[in-house]
Amino acid sequence: MIPSTADILARLVAEPTVSRTSNLALLDYAEALLRPVGARIERFAHIDGSRANLWATVGPDEPGGVVLSGHTDVVPVEGQEWRYDPFTLTERDGRYYGRGTADMKGFVAAALRAALIAASSPLKVPLHLALSYDEEIGCIGVRGLIDALARRPARPALCIVGEPTGMRIATGHKGKLALRACCHGQEGHSALAPNALNALHLGAAFINALQARQEELSIKGARDPDYDVPYSTIHAGMMRGGTALNIVPKRCEIDFEIRNIADDDPQDILARIKADANAIASLHRNRFPAAGIEIDEVSGYPGLSAACDAPAVRLLRRILGHGDPTLKVAFGTEGGVFNEGLGISTAICGPGFMDQGHKADEFVSADQLKQCDRMMARLIDELHA
Repeated sequence: MIPSTADILARLVAEPTVSRTSNLALLDYAEALLRPVGARIERFAHIDGSRANLWATVGPDEPGGVVLSGHTDVVPVEGQEWRYDPFTLTERDGRYYGRGTADMKGFVAAALRAALIAASSPLKVPLHLALSYDEEIGCIGVRGLIDALARRPARPALCIVGEPTGMRIATGHKGKLALRACCHGQEGHSALAPNALNALHLGAAFINALQARQEELSIKGARDPDYDVPYSTIHAGMMRGGTALNIVPKRCEIDFEIRNIADDDPQDILARIKADANAIASLHRNRFPAAGIEIDEVSGYPGLSAACDAPAVRLLRRILGHGDPTLKVAFGTEGGVFNEGLGISTAICGPGFMDQGHKADEFVSADQLKQCDRMMARLIDELHA
């Protein structure tokens, strides 16, 4: 007997797959569901073996088919005040509470159930499942899977990424570069502070330069009205430096990001920021030759910008059965990685709302899961021979 989406979701939520921790028990459960029905399964592990991507296929062994893509990792719960155990699925008043229910184990549960149903159906093209790790920290884990698939002569035709969109079709999201600026000054006693170079002061000047570049983008940059913030953004999130009040700090680190719309090249934005950093440091090099601001890329992922008549969008319109307008989401997804890395048409659609994710008492509604199950049933009908 095929378990319900809610039953599968309960097992998924029970695995505390916080990013950078193991997801292997969750993958073991997925395999235990899929192998008995004949699914062809591969794993692509992290270098330390603690977590992995899972690629599963049902249906004919031939090119093409549709990928249902979901990440298995979730954000931490520390510091949040939950009414319910975050790693026990709790049903209350038509809602399923638990970490990852909205983002995005609800979709993963529905996709696993769909694969079980599809395995006994006469499919004309394959149905693939892609379950990844470490999405929440920059779409890092899925790249090993994408690289392996890109080396193969046969690739899937379409990809549906099931991030929470309220079961509406999302055609795009911004790209992201996560960056770290390291400011180098010269330490000294704070009583003689003018004789040293304060790295925190360099950092403050650098943040001012980031703000100026953000202002420039908001006024003169490219625009996409489909986004709530219709231009590319620059954001500084963390600043670290100093060891004691009476020591002029030698080093300061600033973590910042660029989120770009499709019409902006993030590397062009970064080049201007690097020029600003060099200009700030050069003001001090006559007195302090070691003065500098170095910028390194920590992680990143490409944006997604699918045409409204792209194959993945047309498929979703058919299987959703409604004519709601498409949207673009503010958060990042693995959609851009599938689209760019494999060159396949990709769109985003899944149960729940991101407003419910990443916070205490995260939930997905029973109605949203039912809508997703209906979409999966229609997808299987589409894939029938």
